[in-house]
Amino acid sequence: MNSDHNAAAEYRPLFLDESDPEDARRISELRAQNGIEFTDLRDLLRAEFNDLVAPPELSEGPESDRWIYYPWRKSAVALPGPELLRTVRLDRNRNKLTRAEQEKLTNQTIGVVGQSVGHAIAHTLAMEGICGRIKLADFDTIELANLNRIPGSLFDIGVNKAVVTARRIAEIDPYLPVEIYTAGLTDENVDDFFADLTLVVEECDSLDIKLAVREAAKKYGIPLLMETSDRGLLDIERYDLEPAREPFHGLLGGATRADLRGLTTREKAPYVVRILDAHGLSDRFAASLVEIDQTLDSWPQLAGDVQLGGATVAAAVRRIGLGGALPSGRTRVDLTACLDAVTEPDPVVELAWPADVEVEARQSTEARAVLAAAQLAPSGGNVQPWSLREENSAIVIELDIARSSGMDIGYRGSAVAVGAALYNARAAAAAHGVLGEADLYTGGTGRHSRTAPLTAVLQLSDWSEPELARDYPDLLDRVTNRNLGTGEPIDPAVLDILATTAAKAGGGLRWITDAEDLATAATLLAASDTARYLTPVLHAEMFSELRWPTDDLRAGLDLRTMELAPDELAKLDIGGRADVMDRIREWHGGVALGEYTRDRVLSASAVVAVTFAAPPAGDSEELAAYARGGETLQRVWIEAQRHGLAVQPVSPVFLYARQTGDLNTVSPEFADTLTSLQGRFLDLLGVPEHETVALVLRLSYAAEVTARSRRLPIPGAGTR
Repeated sequence: MNSDHNAAAEYRPLFLDESDPEDARRISELRAQNGIEFTDLRDLLRAEFNDLVAPPELSEGPESDRWIYYPWRKSAVALPGPELLRTVRLDRNRNKLTRAEQEKLTNQTIGVVGQSVGHAIAHTLAMEGICGRIKLADFDTIELANLNRIPGSLFDIGVNKAVVTARRIAEIDPYLPVEIYTAGLTDENVDDFFADLTLVVEECDSLDIKLAVREAAKKYGIPLLMETSDRGLLDIERYDLEPAREPFHGLLGGATRADLRGLTTREKAPYVVRILDAHGLSDRFAASLVEIDQTLDSWPQLAGDVQLGGATVAAAVRRIGLGGALPSGRTRVDLTACLDAVTEPDPVVELAWPADVEVEARQSTEARAVLAAAQLAPSGGNVQPWSLREENSAIVIELDIARSSGMDIGYRGSAVAVGAALYNARAAAAAHGVLGEADLYTGGTGRHSRTAPLTAVLQLSDWSEPELARDYPDLLDRVTNRNLGTGEPIDPAVLDILATTAAKAGGGLRWITDAEDLATAATLLAASDTARYLTPVLHAEMFSELRWPTDDLRAGLDLRTMELAPDELAKLDIGGRADVMDRIREWHGGVALGEYTRDRVLSASAVVAVTFAAPPAGDSEELAAYARGGETLQRVWIEAQRHGLAVQPVSPVFLYARQTGDLNTVSPEFADTLTSLQGRFLDLLGVPEHETVALVLRLSYAAEVTARSRRLPIPGAGTR
């Protein structure tokens, strides 16, 4: 057994429970002594715990509080129990290390042999909380010359190096078990030292002890790490994975402990060169080896390099402890090389938008005017999921499945867009006196369609219809407005007018205006957005819709139309990263991903659902019904804008899900969540079972838009 166990007072504090009579007596005795300082941190640390975001449930209470007496400091500190102390101290580790990962790492017992570089390593392991126990070995004492790299003080001179490390750890976390071996590692204590280790870090100077540590690591089947404070060299020897592995990667050949024992610094140099690779040494370190025993006592080390070693080894310990891939071998974390590679950062590119182009709307011929009006219809992501053409004195609008997306379940959203485009075409035709019959064909039927699942056909004739024609100027000015609203209430009479407009089109309107209901809607819609961000396919589609200044702005969402605040714009670079979304999904996080929608709904005056009657899902006439819902949508939108309202679609992922399995196809991981959100949202708006939602709109009073979405060019059209 280690004889140091009897000298724990040198490096381990005394734990005193004031509820225990004997400990209470000891506390009284300490208070009676001159020069002992008492500090009670319990209230302060509990306040810190209460201020944490999402603090965990604790299994301990005030009964776990202790007075911790540090003999070497002549100070006593009152602390909460170990669980609270660890939670507060390590909370800033999240989420580079999740709480679950931190808990897993506490199963590790780490041994550190050698307490010069080893001091920095052991201290870093303790600070990061990535082990549950530490064993330290070093026979040497602190000298003034050690203080160039060991973060001790003049008061530590003459104190064993392992004791100094242990004291420093105890002053961070007194509950972390630390054992020391002040005789260093010997034949007598090596088995005791290694008995329960999960990993060992070797940082001693004696080559024979270095080899002994490796022989023991091999015997006990545990990983070994060594960091050399020159060009950040890290060696990994996975004896847990390779029981037959040769020590030092086989670089020492057949050298034995007897060959390496008792060597002078100069005699060690050839072995050091073999281990470290002469060609890989820094020029200053290599030149210093030549000067040992001439102008230098030993090889040089810098505190910064030593501290870097602590960080490098800690990263390796984390990876091994969490089961990540880390094979045997070596690598360098070379700061000098990094500094040699300094470059200017990429400049921040200010968004310089091209001059706006008037949307092609008012045309020289009636047919082109009708086509241009159809092209101005709204569609999800401004993808314009249709093809337009004039054919045999008719305007043909075909649903283009190539422009569909994951949220466009069963092409229902595209059908809504086709219906809105048909309404625009009819209004334009009425205004130009060329209105004729309009028909919808599904499943590729009809003389105007062969493959499209939905085709709208407007005959060009010589009719006119004043109510339709009245909407024409307003549809040319229809726009999506994503600016934050003022929250100003909408006159109930205006909502009644919108409802009447929907009813005339054969649909319905359901709405909420109460602040509490809007807050609930904001939460539900934001949660849907979170699922959209965290579903890889939907995330990729969402960001593929965005258009930057150098992109083709004729389709997709011109970034200006998003009306992003500076902080929202800055977040796009992170929000667009699939790897970041993968990590957030792994952590079951992402609430903040819905903030854009949440903020806008909270600023709304109303949230409305435009509804219609639809046949059962999968019915041959289903898409035609959705197209008629698109007409209702367009008429409500135009009327709302006519009354000074800003209109923004806030369509959730679940909008077009109508049957079991729809959401499993769209977002398998979040299907259950989205199903629940859908039910709660429809209940909130009071949508009855016999009605289907074409689109959800946010209505508000807001500033004018910064830009309007552009459109793809309309196809050629002849005169009539």
